[in-house]
Amino acid sequence: MIKVTRLNGKCFHINALYIDTVESLPDTTITFTNGKKIVVLEKEEELVEAIIQFYRTVNILGFRKDVEESS
Repeated sequence: MIKVTRLNGKCFHINALYIDTVESLPDTTITFTNGKKIVVLEKEEELVEAIIQFYRTVNILGFRKDVEESS
């Protein structure tokens, strides 16, 4: 799960596994795999970093930080 903020300032969490695309249109728009879209305050780059950190945390796809550092 990653934390995002709606344009009205309300924070909530979304499941990064269901994110299809993140675009700056110019507001940052997240499109989910079911076609639903939300607009958030975070910048596109911040979301990409949060998604990468989420994948590291859950060790999906074998993408672990401690393994990367030891190689």
